[in-house]
Amino acid sequence: MSESRTFTFEFLPQNVEELKTMPEADFSSPFATAALVICALCRYETSPEDCVEMLNCLRQPRPMSVYEQQFLRDRLGGKAYVPRSYFAGTSPQNDYTPSTPYTVTISAGPYAFDTEGYATLNVVSSGADSPRQIRMRAKGGTIWYWWENFLLSDIRSPVSADPWA
Repeated sequence: MSESRTFTFEFLPQNVEELKTMPEADFSSPFATAALVICALCRYETSPEDCVEMLNCLRQPRPMSVYEQQFLRDRLGGKAYVPRSYFAGTSPQNDYTPSTPYTVTISAGPYAFDTEGYATLNVVSSGADSPRQIRMRAKGGTIWYWWENFLLSDIRSPVSADPWA
């Protein structure tokens, strides 16, 4: 059975305190936690430290390793548009500028919950040909944390950065 949930955010959190005030931050849904991961990733461009702190909150009780933080730097350095590409209204033509309020849809395919305690969810990027995945893990069966993501693969460059456009 496939399922999709759409989340709308009036603002993107700038730090862990703002993240914790969001209704989706109750960790009761793997879909909501996944949506918040995308919101947190958008902060990397202006404050990598705040981004990592938010991701660690969404990942507890397992904070990001130094290697994982370097991976973020390697994937998002100069490519801050990648996480924005998951929001509605974005495209390479508008430099992946989302419409506001910010809207993201998280989907579960028929095999999303095949492994007990885990959920592998899909998110569509406007710069990719196929959905990207994010994996969530349940603690105690009811609290959902971010486990790993495959959201940071390269996508089509924004038109403004493409010398061939």
